[in-house]
Formats: sequence, structure tokens, C-alpha cells
Amino acid sequence: MTIPASIRQQTCKDCLEGKDLGFEITMAFQPIIDCQEQRICGYEALVRGTEGQGAGWVFEQINHDNRYYFDQACRVKAIETAARLGIDCYLHINFLPNAVYSPETCIRATIEAADLYGFDLTKLVFEVTEGEEIVDKSHLQRIFSSYSARGFQTAIDDYGAGYTSLSWLVEIRPHILKLDRSLIQDIDQSPEKQKQVKEVIQQCELQGTKVLAEGVETEAELNVLTKLGIRFMQGYYFAKPGFESLPEVDFSPLC
Repeated sequence: MTIPASIRQQTCKDCLEGKDLGFEITMAFQPIIDCQEQRICGYEALVRGTEGQGAGWVFEQINHDNRYYFDQACRVKAIETAARLGIDCYLHINFLPNAVYSPETCIRATIEAADLYGFDLTKLVFEVTEGEEIVDKSHLQRIFSSYSARGFQTAIDDYGAGYTSLSWLVEIRPHILKLDRSLIQDIDQSPEKQKQVKEVIQQCELQGTKVLAEGVETEAELNVLTKLGIRFMQGYYFAKPGFESLPEVDFSPLC
């Protein structure tokens, strides 16, 4: 999306103050678990409607005209709410790379929001979902490079559910790779999935990318993932997302 330089300053102001999207959003938060240390190491901010509508409902409201402001509004709302709830660990924020016209310019509202609400910028992790079709791969590489240079971490979400491959992973080199639920579901019953996850883990170890399994829902899945060497996990087995709240986590399965 191209925005003329003459109005970029105004767009940053609009993003921070909340330009009207035609609907309102808020956030739910799901814990990310460090199974080795048995602690919450982060939260993923998940967009919701203010009356509890799911992400599907929200994305039905997105179009070409409000896509940029929606992406920015999600960042600001996630930081604002996380600060209010007292999150002091990593905050994972999803973003739409096709809505970022310039990494350096589009991060301004995020930085201003963190400063305004007192949230540590070094605790921000930007996730791009694998389901988001990347029109220009080099553009995503520039975004990741720019964010990394500023001290942010980057992540590929939903790996295994979309268009990426191991070669693509090597080119992008995120700090974190999140394995999609489609790879995790019933992995204890699928040698094929276990083999695929092993290959991903090996590549991630070579390039220094952390692996995070999302969508963990059963003890059997947890046991297999642990044996495969995955330390970081997320899913209903530990806690469902809390609507504008931080859900409690039961660590007893890890004992």
C-alpha cells in the first residue's frame, strides 16, 4: 500500500489516536509457555470484537481502504491493553506485511504507543501468519531486517498451514517459528508429522531460530513434542485466550 509522504505524519497521528475503522477492536491474550522452566514467557495478542466476536468476524470487516489502519490499530491496542494488564514478558503481535508500506515509517506509531503506555520495546515480537499471502518476499525480508535492527523479535506464525517451505524459512530467518495446529494435532499418532517436525527443528537449530508449538491440546501431543525437544508451547492444554485478561496456567502436567 502506498501512502504519499505528505500525509505520512498525519497517518502516524491517526494510528496512535485511533482512526475510525468503522468498527471497534480489543484483544484477548493467550500464554506462551516455557516448558523447561515451567513459566509463562510471553503472551500472544489476538484481535477480537469488543463484544467478544472472534477474529473471523473482525477480518470480515477488513478491506483495502482500512487495511493499513487496522494493522496499526491492532499494534496500538495490543500494547495499550498489555500495559494495562501488567504484562512484563514478551508480547507477540500479529501484523499484515502487505499493509506495511515502509518498515521505518510504519513502526513509528508502535514506538510512540510503547512510550506512551510504558511498555518495554525490547519485549515486542512481531508475527506474520503463514496464511498471509506475501506478494513481495523481499519486502517481508526488509521488514524483518528493519525490526531486528531496532531490537524487536520476529516470528512466522502457522508454519505448515500455508505457502512456506524450508528453503523459504532459510531466506526469511525469523527469530521464532510457530508450528501450526495442523502439524501438532494427533502428532503422537502420526510418524509422518513427527518426521516433518524433526526436519523443521533441525533447520531451525542450524540457523538459530526458536521453535514454538501452538495448538497443543492433549497430554499425548505434549509428550511427543517434549521428546522431540520443543521447549516452547501454546495451546488450550495450558490455557485458552483470556478476553481482555490474563488466564491462569496449570503447570502440573509439566511436573
